[in-house]
Amino acid sequence: MNERENFSTGSEARRSQPSRPWSPSEGTRQDLLVRYLGAVATAAAEHVGSEKPPSPARTGASPGPATGSRTPLVRDVMDVPAACLRDDLPYREIARLLAREHVSALPVVNAKDHVVGVVSESDLLAKVAIEVSGHRPGRVGRLRERRLYGKTHGETAADLMTSPAITVLPGATVAEAAWLAALSRLKRIPVVDHEGRLVGTVGRDALLQTLIRDDAAIRAEAEDRIRAVCSPHDRTAVAVTVHDGIVELSGQVPGATGDRLVAEVSAIADVVEVKNLLTVA
Repeated sequence: MNERENFSTGSEARRSQPSRPWSPSEGTRQDLLVRYLGAVATAAAEHVGSEKPPSPARTGASPGPATGSRTPLVRDVMDVPAACLRDDLPYREIARLLAREHVSALPVVNAKDHVVGVVSESDLLAKVAIEVSGHRPGRVGRLRERRLYGKTHGETAADLMTSPAITVLPGATVAEAAWLAALSRLKRIPVVDHEGRLVGTVGRDALLQTLIRDDAAIRAEAEDRIRAVCSPHDRTAVAVTVHDGIVELSGQVPGATGDRLVAEVSAIADVVEVKNLLTVA
């Protein structure tokens, strides 16, 4: 290996080196993230070919997974009541409210409770940073930079907010809201009625927990697959356990049946891995 190759390998190693010690819960957290990304990817795949993000106006409940439960909707997981900022609130009060609510951004509403924008900590920090530095964009400064500079003279939420706000309706599916949050890089999305009035907020954590079925639900579907694939005699010989999305199959079945069963269980949504401990009868 020459010096250039050695330097490149070292750089790659440093780039992938974790910044903190491994914790016992790290593996579970990573598995949850991978499963969440898979759920978002599935939602995106359902809208391939569409020029628009998932429709927030969807109000019906489509059939759920193999367990027969209905598709979860935003109204099932949103936080009510929702904290918000009045559009005439001074920026120092905005900072206090963000701190009190332990959030990094809040929706801005007008006198009729219509959501007109969102103010984040970054909006406040940018205002202070530019005011202190005295930086001014040049004549050919980028549009975004000039808009940011214009906000520094603002004193209220209406002046500082990003508008229009990304919102979702209560009848949207959780999968659609998760995709919208991913596209918009948002941790929380305001939930509005058909008139644009704020009725709640939905956070990424709530979407994650709803999209990722627990081990009991995965096991129930795996047992359904066992009953569908195996004969009455063989199905009694198969045992299934699930832990953190990892399915373990054990018992004795004919070779072809075992192969088909592993393939069927692997296709179940939210299954991270299938450990095949089956033996040939």
